[in-house]
Amino acid sequence: MRSITTFDLQYAHRFYGFRGEAQYLHGHTGYLTIEVEDTVNPGVNMVFPCNEIKKTAWDVLKNFDHAVILREDDPLLPAILDVYAKQGIKDGAPQNQMKGAAFQTELATAYPDCRLVVTKETMTVEGMIKIVYDLLKDQLNIAKLTFTSGVNAACQEYDVSGSMERCPLCGIALDANGVCPKCGYQKPASS
Repeated sequence: MRSITTFDLQYAHRFYGFRGEAQYLHGHTGYLTIEVEDTVNPGVNMVFPCNEIKKTAWDVLKNFDHAVILREDDPLLPAILDVYAKQGIKDGAPQNQMKGAAFQTELATAYPDCRLVVTKETMTVEGMIKIVYDLLKDQLNIAKLTFTSGVNAACQEYDVSGSMERCPLCGIALDANGVCPKCGYQKPASS
């Protein structure tokens, strides 16, 4: 069975090197749907609490919200950083409260202080799915991701192998020590 939750993300990007309207910097409201698959947890009668999926995913996704997303070879990148430096906001501003933790993967790097994500490939709906899966695959049993932005949409389904050990009291994943990070439940020692 699956638990499903959706996020909306406001962002700006462009398709550097593309011949068409998308070569210009423009903004979108994107909708990301995450489907998590597992057995129904008998303690709480759900696969995974949607509010916990939101918390886990939002720690990463807030880097994309109200951000500029550019490919690493885009000549706009140094220009934007120069403008941010001149404004005194390159290294953050007091109003920049919704920052996620910085990350660096093979596909993308987040610079939360300046609301910037730099990608290896052009940021398409397909590219967003690849980045999100790479960032969350070890935290959630992702069965399917769908991303819609403007009139564009893509989805990808994944094989879910195994089951995550979850708390019988609140449904979220237990840590490596068998402890629930939310309520403190501890998995009994096996005999």
